[in-house]
Amino acid sequence: MMKRDTLFLLAPGFLGDNRWEYCPECAEVWGLLSYFPSLKESLQICYQAISRPRMDLVSLLGDANQNCPTLVLHASSPEYSGCGIQAINEVRFIDNARDIGLYYAQRFGLPSPRGSYFVNQ
Repeated sequence: MMKRDTLFLLAPGFLGDNRWEYCPECAEVWGLLSYFPSLKESLQICYQAISRPRMDLVSLLGDANQNCPTLVLHASSPEYSGCGIQAINEVRFIDNARDIGLYYAQRFGLPSPRGSYFVNQ
């Protein structure tokens, strides 16, 4: 069985501030997945509710790290510099859309998000 990273996204369309909303950063990651559909094969996607606590994230990363999108890297996934990888209790994660895009650019040789830079290793 393939070892996958886990991508936490807010479900598309939720009630927030008394109106239907969506998360722009989650939509950016969905755009990346639609541009490069083969990325989905490397992922387990877990939708989170807008309300907190988001227990799936809390159980892995603690109360302070409930942002979506968050990519939690599998223990065997490579690590690259310059793409915002953080670690808590040996769980590595990236908690924003642009850094997730930079990670995929380095890992899979995809184009980088415009205006974002990384140092090749």
